[in-house]
Amino acid sequence: MSVDASPSRTAVMAAVSRGRHAIEDPPAILHDPLTLELVGPAWTRIADSGDRRRSPELARQSRASMAVRSRYAEDRLALGRYGQYVLLGAGLDTYAWRHPGGLDTLTVVEVDHPASQAWKRRRLDELGLPVHERHVFAPVDFEVTSLDDGLDAAGVDRSVPTLFSWLGVVPYLTEEAVERTLRTVARWAPGSEVVLEYALPRSALDDVGLEFATMFSPVATRVGEPLRHRSTPAGAERLVTRCGLMVTDHPDRGELTERYFADRADGLRPWSVSRLLAATVP
Repeated sequence: MSVDASPSRTAVMAAVSRGRHAIEDPPAILHDPLTLELVGPAWTRIADSGDRRRSPELARQSRASMAVRSRYAEDRLALGRYGQYVLLGAGLDTYAWRHPGGLDTLTVVEVDHPASQAWKRRRLDELGLPVHERHVFAPVDFEVTSLDDGLDAAGVDRSVPTLFSWLGVVPYLTEEAVERTLRTVARWAPGSEVVLEYALPRSALDDVGLEFATMFSPVATRVGEPLRHRSTPAGAERLVTRCGLMVTDHPDRGELTERYFADRADGLRPWSVSRLLAATVP
């Protein structure tokens, strides 16, 4: 893997957790075996390295949370209100291959750093995975190009109601960068929506969440992806509203557990580290 075409390290770790969920925590919230194929044989080494640094319960909750955030975004998409699905910081997302029939009526746009995207496209070629004409890749380096310009270059239609999926990205950005992106979304067609994940302050975390925060923060800094942004639920809603969007769904941990983990015999639930929020263009 060359230096100028390598994926985000944190995105790879998240993908491994998401793929392992179906194998290790049945019944699966999201079945995504392709993500492990994209990572390649190294996924077992990445998994073992992570497991050595965390408790079994944190490992379970991490896998569950990586799966449930993607499931949540895809459930919003399944409401059928959108003609475009834009993944901001797409990483190793595999929606377009898990739901190929959706591309008959939906355009899927993957926005990511050029290096991460080049690596992913190389892996797609190596695995022989098809790319549909309505599956668009938009390499955007935000130090050089604005999101507006990047989406325009990719041919994303501002007049079409669009779902933006923004998972596992906000905690690595400054609040100013988060606000710029939300204001871009707010200029889209009425009815468009963004699903985002934000990190909670340490004061809101339980013991397992604090274990993750203590373990992961130095790892993220060491790989050049430091955590920069945390928010209370009230602060997240104020930020979204200030940018011209309307909060439409903001489930807490208990609500997510009820929606996706009810009646499980193993007591699995998502972690306390982050929250999901859906906000709509009025």
